[in-house]
Amino acid sequence: MQAIRQGDVILLPVQQVEGQKILHLTLIQVEFTVYKHCITEVKAELYEKHSTIYLRVFSETALLSHQEHNAISIPQGHWIVKI
Repeated sequence: MQAIRQGDVILLPVQQVEGQKILHLTLIQVEFTVYKHCITEVKAELYEKHSTIYLRVFSETALLSHQEHNAISIPQGHWIVKI
């Protein structure tokens, strides 16, 4: 799998996901705005360890959505989120 980019967000494939489970699917939200990069239409989970966010996609694909960008399909697997 290759890196996936949407604006300020880059997803890189990793072998495993680490950290504490996060109870939402928002990767980043710009302060004082309603704009956010989030995972939609999918079975997925986010985790955080030492200020690093990890994404685990269980379904065949997920959508990375943002109000100012086209949605991007994310394949099943484990991802590290870079901003």
